[in-house]
Amino acid sequence: CAARSSAVVRKLAARFARDESGQALVEAALVLPVLLVLVFGVVMAGRVVHAKIAVQAAAREASRTLATAPSEEQGLTDADGAARSAADGYGLSADGLSVDLESNGFQRGGTVSASVSYDVGLGGLPLLDAVDITVSSSHSEQVDPYRSREAVHR
Repeated sequence: CAARSSAVVRKLAARFARDESGQALVEAALVLPVLLVLVFGVVMAGRVVHAKIAVQAAAREASRTLATAPSEEQGLTDADGAARSAADGYGLSADGLSVDLESNGFQRGGTVSASVSYDVGLGGLPLLDAVDITVSSSHSEQVDPYRSREAVHR
Protein backbone atom coordinates (compact mmCIF):
# COMPACT_ATOMS: atom_id res chain seq x y z
CA CYS A 1 0.00 0.00 0.00
CA ALA A 2 2.92 2.32 0.79
CA ALA A 3 4.42 1.70 -2.65
CA ARG A 4 1.09 2.46 -4.25
CA SER A 5 0.63 5.78 -2.37
CA SER A 6 4.24 6.70 -3.18
CA ALA A 7 3.54 6.09 -6.87
CA VAL A 8 0.39 8.22 -6.70
CA VAL A 9 2.30 11.06 -5.05
CA ARG A 10 5.03 10.91 -7.69
CA LYS A 11 2.43 10.89 -10.44
CA LEU A 12 0.67 13.96 -9.02
CA ALA A 13 3.97 15.78 -8.48
CA ALA A 14 4.99 15.10 -12.08
CA ARG A 15 1.61 16.35 -13.30
CA PHE A 16 1.85 19.62 -11.34
CA ALA A 17 5.45 20.15 -12.46
CA ARG A 18 4.32 20.06 -16.11
CA ASP A 19 1.11 22.06 -15.61
CA GLU A 20 1.74 25.72 -16.52
CA SER A 21 -1.85 26.93 -16.59
CA GLY A 22 -2.17 30.23 -14.70
CA GLN A 23 1.50 31.11 -15.09
CA ALA A 24 0.75 33.90 -17.57
CA LEU A 25 -1.76 35.37 -15.14
CA VAL A 26 0.81 35.45 -12.35
CA GLU A 27 3.40 37.03 -14.64
CA ALA A 28 0.90 39.68 -15.79
CA ALA A 29 -0.04 40.44 -12.20
CA LEU A 30 3.62 41.07 -11.41
CA VAL A 31 4.46 43.14 -14.50
CA LEU A 32 1.27 45.21 -14.90
CA PRO A 33 1.74 47.56 -11.89
CA VAL A 34 5.29 48.38 -12.96
CA LEU A 35 4.14 49.02 -16.52
CA LEU A 36 1.30 51.30 -15.36
CA VAL A 37 3.62 53.36 -13.16
CA LEU A 38 5.95 53.77 -16.14
CA VAL A 39 3.11 54.87 -18.45
CA PHE A 40 1.69 57.35 -15.92
CA GLY A 41 5.18 58.75 -15.35
CA VAL A 42 5.64 59.36 -19.06
CA VAL A 43 2.25 61.11 -19.29
CA MET A 44 3.08 63.28 -16.27
CA ALA A 45 6.48 64.23 -17.68
CA GLY A 46 4.86 65.08 -21.02
CA ARG A 47 2.35 67.40 -19.37
CA VAL A 48 5.06 69.18 -17.39
CA VAL A 49 7.37 69.62 -20.40
CA HIS A 50 4.51 70.91 -22.55
CA ALA A 51 3.57 73.47 -19.89
CA LYS A 52 7.22 74.54 -19.50
CA ILE A 53 7.54 75.19 -23.23
CA ALA A 54 4.27 77.15 -23.23
CA VAL A 55 5.32 79.25 -20.23
CA GLN A 56 8.66 80.07 -21.88
CA ALA A 57 6.88 81.20 -25.04
CA ALA A 58 4.41 83.31 -23.05
CA ALA A 59 7.22 85.05 -21.14
CA ARG A 60 9.13 85.72 -24.35
CA GLU A 61 6.06 87.15 -26.10
CA ALA A 62 5.14 89.33 -23.13
CA SER A 63 8.60 90.86 -22.73
CA ARG A 64 8.97 91.45 -26.47
CA THR A 65 5.55 93.11 -26.65
CA LEU A 66 6.39 95.34 -23.70
CA ALA A 67 9.81 96.28 -25.12
CA THR A 68 8.36 97.37 -28.47
CA ALA A 69 5.31 99.21 -27.11
CA PRO A 70 4.91 102.94 -27.75
CA SER A 71 4.19 103.70 -24.07
CA GLU A 72 4.52 102.01 -20.71
CA GLU A 73 0.80 101.85 -20.00
CA GLN A 74 -0.08 100.40 -23.37
CA GLY A 75 2.89 98.06 -23.20
CA LEU A 76 1.83 96.60 -19.85
CA THR A 77 -1.71 96.01 -21.11
CA ASP A 78 -0.59 94.55 -24.45
CA ALA A 79 2.12 92.39 -22.87
CA ASP A 80 -0.34 90.79 -20.46
CA GLY A 81 -2.64 90.04 -23.37
CA ALA A 82 0.23 88.65 -25.46
CA ALA A 83 1.31 86.31 -22.67
CA ARG A 84 -2.21 85.03 -22.14
CA SER A 85 -2.75 84.62 -25.87
CA ALA A 86 0.48 82.63 -26.26
CA ALA A 87 -0.44 80.40 -23.33
CA ASP A 88 -3.92 79.89 -24.75
CA GLY A 89 -2.36 78.92 -28.09
CA TYR A 90 -0.53 76.13 -26.29
CA GLY A 91 -3.74 74.99 -24.61
CA LEU A 92 -3.03 76.26 -21.07
CA SER A 93 -6.04 77.37 -19.06
CA ALA A 94 -6.15 80.94 -17.79
CA ASP A 95 -7.01 79.75 -14.27
CA GLY A 96 -3.54 78.53 -13.36
CA LEU A 97 -1.62 81.21 -15.28
CA SER A 98 0.17 84.08 -13.54
CA VAL A 99 1.88 86.92 -15.45
CA ASP A 100 4.16 89.46 -13.72
CA LEU A 101 5.55 92.34 -15.75
CA GLU A 102 8.36 94.73 -14.83
CA SER A 103 8.79 97.83 -16.99
CA ASN A 104 11.69 99.22 -14.88
CA GLY A 105 10.83 102.81 -15.81
CA PHE A 106 10.47 102.00 -19.51
CA GLN A 107 13.55 104.03 -20.49
CA ARG A 108 15.20 103.79 -23.89
CA GLY A 109 17.99 101.23 -23.66
CA GLY A 110 16.62 99.86 -20.38
CA THR A 111 15.32 96.37 -19.85
CA VAL A 112 11.82 95.07 -19.31
CA SER A 113 11.03 91.60 -18.04
CA ALA A 114 8.16 89.19 -17.81
CA SER A 115 7.75 86.30 -15.41
CA VAL A 116 5.10 83.70 -16.14
CA SER A 117 4.11 80.73 -14.00
CA TYR A 118 1.53 78.00 -14.45
CA ASP A 119 0.13 75.31 -12.16
CA VAL A 120 0.14 72.02 -14.07
CA GLY A 121 -2.77 69.91 -12.90
CA LEU A 122 -2.22 66.19 -12.97
CA GLY A 123 -5.90 65.32 -12.68
CA GLY A 124 -6.86 62.20 -14.51
CA LEU A 125 -3.75 60.36 -13.39
CA PRO A 126 -4.32 57.87 -10.59
CA LEU A 127 -2.89 58.90 -7.23
CA LEU A 128 -1.65 62.19 -8.70
CA ASP A 129 -4.91 64.12 -9.11
CA ALA A 130 -4.27 66.16 -5.93
CA VAL A 131 -0.72 67.10 -7.00
CA ASP A 132 0.00 70.37 -8.79
CA ILE A 133 3.40 71.15 -10.22
CA THR A 134 4.26 74.80 -10.85
CA VAL A 135 6.43 75.65 -13.84
CA SER A 136 7.75 79.15 -14.38
CA SER A 137 9.92 81.14 -16.73
CA SER A 138 11.15 84.69 -17.08
CA HIS A 139 12.50 86.63 -20.00
CA SER A 140 14.06 90.08 -20.35
CA GLU A 141 14.25 92.31 -23.39
CA GLN A 142 16.05 95.55 -24.03
CA VAL A 143 13.89 98.53 -24.87
CA ASP A 144 14.95 99.84 -28.26
CA PRO A 145 17.49 102.60 -27.63
CA TYR A 146 16.60 104.25 -30.95
CA ARG A 147 12.88 104.60 -30.36
CA SER A 148 11.38 107.79 -31.66
CA ARG A 149 11.35 110.62 -29.17
CA GLU A 150 7.71 111.22 -30.13
CA ALA A 151 6.84 107.76 -28.86
CA VAL A 152 8.63 108.51 -25.60
CA HIS A 153 6.67 111.74 -24.98
CA ARG A 154 3.21 110.28 -25.67
